[in-house]
Amino acid sequence: MKTANNRPDFNAHDFLSTIGKGRDMVSFQKRSSIFAQGDSTDGLFFIQKGKVRLSVVSEGGKEATLGILGEGDFFGEGGLAGQLIRMSSAIAMTDCALLHIEKKAMMLAMSLEPKLSAMFVKYLLKRNIRYQDDLVDQLFNSSEKRLARVLLLMAHFGKAGVSEMSVPRLSQETLAEMVGTTRSRVSFFMNRFRKLGFINYDVGDNLHVHSSLLNVVLHDDDGATLTREAKISTHKGLEPPAKPGGPPDKQRARRSPLPSL
Repeated sequence: MKTANNRPDFNAHDFLSTIGKGRDMVSFQKRSSIFAQGDSTDGLFFIQKGKVRLSVVSEGGKEATLGILGEGDFFGEGGLAGQLIRMSSAIAMTDCALLHIEKKAMMLAMSLEPKLSAMFVKYLLKRNIRYQDDLVDQLFNSSEKRLARVLLLMAHFGKAGVSEMSVPRLSQETLAEMVGTTRSRVSFFMNRFRKLGFINYDVGDNLHVHSSLLNVVLHDDDGATLTREAKISTHKGLEPPAKPGGPPDKQRARRSPLPSL
């Protein structure tokens, strides 16, 4: 199909799934570095296949996980806003196929093609909302709810067309970074989720997440689940140790359940 000026109609999907001037398809093996914090910016990436972990390291050497990205996500776009160096690191969690787009090529395409510009802006707005939801989650929800929400988001629960909800297995230290709690609490809650059938480790290198895990997020009783077994496991004396310096989960302010996934 061609437009009125005899130019082929622009297709954003084709642009993001094919190579061309300023666009190259690159592959990364599992656990390999895509770029490191402090590297000079050289464009952005669009994930065709695989999962990517974004992390940042403080001056004191403490590492924090910013997020886990999957198919259809952009990352490394800071250079479009004038950043000269990478503010985070990107690691391939699985074998990945990525489209690398040079800054000049992306800026030109967005200036000429409103469809691509609208798509990219919509993506950035949705991710900004996600970051706001993450902040609210940290402020108002218990660590058990935060862990459940992280697992559901990584499994793309609620995303159209997703039937198999599985994610690459992460270390408990990494999950603790993402949730903002201790490894011991993550271990406690992961074991609880497994015993209640909300998650399943026995899926190769993946962690299978069942939709029933949403009960933990939606329940009003500060993360207590809706089953007799969960009530038993939360009996006095079996609660995991609280995060040093933080308020007990039962004393945290209440908030409406999981924001939009």
